[in-house]
Amino acid sequence: MNRTQTKVEAAALTARQRRVLAAVQELGFATIDSLARQFAVSSQTVRRDIIKLQEENYLQRFHGGAGLADGSFRVGYAQKLRTSPQGKRRIGEAVAAMIPDGAAVFLDVGTTVEAVARALLVKADLRVFTCSASVAMILCTSGKFEVFVTGGVVRGANGSLVGGAAINQINTLRTDYAVIGLGGFDDDGSPMDFDLEKIAVRQAALARTRHAIAVADTSKFEKIGVARIAPLSAFHAVVTDGRPPAKLQASLKKAGVRAVVAAG
Repeated sequence: MNRTQTKVEAAALTARQRRVLAAVQELGFATIDSLARQFAVSSQTVRRDIIKLQEENYLQRFHGGAGLADGSFRVGYAQKLRTSPQGKRRIGEAVAAMIPDGAAVFLDVGTTVEAVARALLVKADLRVFTCSASVAMILCTSGKFEVFVTGGVVRGANGSLVGGAAINQINTLRTDYAVIGLGGFDDDGSPMDFDLEKIAVRQAALARTRHAIAVADTSKFEKIGVARIAPLSAFHAVVTDGRPPAKLQASLKKAGVRAVVAAG
């Protein structure tokens, strides 16, 4: 898009719509309520502005707010907690059904993996390794398992541990299962994410496990990250809360990866 086109398209927006767009561009994501307060208008007015901006392909609407249309932004942790909670619960239960008692399990970071951690509380004699302080807290409250937390630098509101210390410790492990979160899929179905340091930790965990399970709610189907975690063939299963689109289904079948749709 050239500058002339940009000016022509921007001219079709009202002054407030341009300010709404600028606010979302600055933060990556904004709620309807916060925008309504910022511009001293009703939530209904902001919602109409967001609909217009989505129609013009500037923004993408989400439950309770809006983000950038290119899908490259990262939704904040609090927003992720409100995204598909029942779907994530079903994913967690489906993954727990795949992991036997007594297994050594690596749990990644993220709200979907946290749902897996809660579902695993019904299991016995697990040895759990994690790079997530949030996952560790979920499991430690039960007192049922041995829980090992990697070293590393804390990154983000979910207590993710990254860096050389985390990777070095993971490289000493050999787990039966690794549950890996993701932010989206590449054109060929390869799982992707946005944070290169977290991707490096995930890659280390994949290299040291016998069975790799990717978890993703349906909101991830149409998103594309900035870098690949690993080829799709590196995973044994992808567990979701809804039927994947046809293109992703074809990629899963070609790679010989089991697609598990958690029942409602």
